[in-house]
Amino acid sequence: MQATPVASKSTPASFTENKYLITLVFVTSLFMFWGVAITMGDVLNKHFQHVLSLTKTQSAFVQFAIFGAYFVMGIPAGLFMKRFGYKNGVLLGLSLFAVGSFLFVPAAAAASFTYFGIALFILGCGISTLETVAHPFVAALGDQRTSDQRINFAQAFNALGAIIGPAIGSYFLLRNNTVGSTDLTSVKTLYIVIGSVIATIAILFSFVKVPALTDPHTVVTDPDAANVDVEPGKTLFQHKHFVWAVIAQFFNVAAQGGTWAFFINYGHEKMGFSDAVAGNYMVLFMGLMLAGRFVGTFLMRVIAPHSLLAIFAACNIVMCLIITQSLGWPSFIALLMLNFFFSIMFPTIFSLGLKNLGSHTQQASSFISMGVVGGAVFPFLMGMAAEKDVANAYYLPIICYVVIGLFGAKFYKVK
Repeated sequence: MQATPVASKSTPASFTENKYLITLVFVTSLFMFWGVAITMGDVLNKHFQHVLSLTKTQSAFVQFAIFGAYFVMGIPAGLFMKRFGYKNGVLLGLSLFAVGSFLFVPAAAAASFTYFGIALFILGCGISTLETVAHPFVAALGDQRTSDQRINFAQAFNALGAIIGPAIGSYFLLRNNTVGSTDLTSVKTLYIVIGSVIATIAILFSFVKVPALTDPHTVVTDPDAANVDVEPGKTLFQHKHFVWAVIAQFFNVAAQGGTWAFFINYGHEKMGFSDAVAGNYMVLFMGLMLAGRFVGTFLMRVIAPHSLLAIFAACNIVMCLIITQSLGWPSFIALLMLNFFFSIMFPTIFSLGLKNLGSHTQQASSFISMGVVGGAVFPFLMGMAAEKDVANAYYLPIICYVVIGLFGAKFYKVK
């Protein structure tokens, strides 16, 4: 692998280089596609409650299947990426994504929630692979000093996908929900289209030529600019900032999974919205995350990423306290704002955790991706709380934001 020249400390760090632009466009688009897939799962959660007569706790298995795949696939995806490269890692992820989508057809034909769980798990393995590969891939497409900006920029398109997912899901799945209906035709048709689009993207990406990236083993004059291990004698888990990033990511996605899974339930039960109207508000909910990503990327030019992370975590603790009080519109607005402040957390934790790991970077990406398994666990806990009162369920994410705040305030430091 050819080494890319590293900028000196006197050279301003650019966002990326011209030779990386086409690759950056393709990889950034992947963030949007898995954003669609994850938030579509939140709509499926509510849809399956209707057509398969599931309780809130049972329907949380949708999130368990998707996020549980991250735990299973994290290390294999990292090993595959390290052996065969970023591009082949992307192609593996897209292939699993497409296969999982197409498996919705037999699952719908059998009307089996178990079969849907298998399809969702394989789909989850695909998006887990994409996340494991895409974050270090984007970080490598330029100077390390601007990697936080690139990852947050790419994650803004993940937020765009998170807007598109609920919009499509609400229109095709929730709009025509009728009491007692067991029709799964709309689910089958929707996932045939998704699988076809993802398969097409995989074919197109196979023709993209990826330029040589920075060699993490090379000797550099400015370790701030390149992702090199400043203490190569340490094992991966002796890098404490990485360990804390894994912990913070676990709690971060735990909060995300639970918050998103019961957003529609909150709108229906506390605000009196129909499921379709609540689903439409979820589009605004995700739109605020998109806005937060762009605002956060801009603010990182003047505020250190770790400091902004701690500030946003503190804001979300306040939002959760307002949500739990069931104050009508003030609480619902706080629920919407939860996603604005959540916006920068995933990419910023990921980027801070990958700093100065050098040859450990790909392996580290695997473990940080595995931290996403928090999204498989937390919806069950929130679901049990939501069975009695959906507002009370939002006390639980406060624990998560405390951990994230500590990471941003103290434990992010490379030592």
